[in-house]
Amino acid sequence: MDPADELLDIVDEQDRVIGQARRGEAYARRLPHRCVFVQARDAEGRIFVHRRTPTKLVFPSMYDLFVGGVVGAGESYDDAALREAEEELGVTGLPRPVPLFKFLYGQAPAGGDATSGDGAPSGGGVWWSSVYEVQCTMPVHPQAEEVAWHAFWPPEEVERRLDGLPWVPDGLAAYRRLRKLRSDGRI
Repeated sequence: MDPADELLDIVDEQDRVIGQARRGEAYARRLPHRCVFVQARDAEGRIFVHRRTPTKLVFPSMYDLFVGGVVGAGESYDDAALREAEEELGVTGLPRPVPLFKFLYGQAPAGGDATSGDGAPSGGGVWWSSVYEVQCTMPVHPQAEEVAWHAFWPPEEVERRLDGLPWVPDGLAAYRRLRKLRSDGRI
């Protein structure tokens, strides 16, 4: 199936389902929908980092600190997190990702382009973002349609490269929120 044809739940400001639309329409009309972000770490605590393929609908060829994607119509955040993590990492039998926090990424398109809270263009408008973490101790075989390059980096390497690579803005916003919550001792 063409990813643009995937059916998504459209949600309101409180993350309540108010309708459905195909992904392509949701992106084109900047309709609020749901996404999951899963930070995958290996047994040594290194973070899975990857570069998206140039065929991705949103943020093609950019680097990401999370695996994940849109939540399908009628799908729960938790089910989408496990599905997306296993698909993108190319593994089966992963433990269920642990939910950490949720935030609204972007803003409604009234009067201009949607942006993240830190001013980066969101590309697809606005979406509720549920952030998870999972430990992946098995060898990964990333999905070739999704992942052009990958590695597990120590957290120090991630921090060192935050300003030097073209990161997906929503993943960078999620990473910065996660880092702040951890430094504040709230996670």
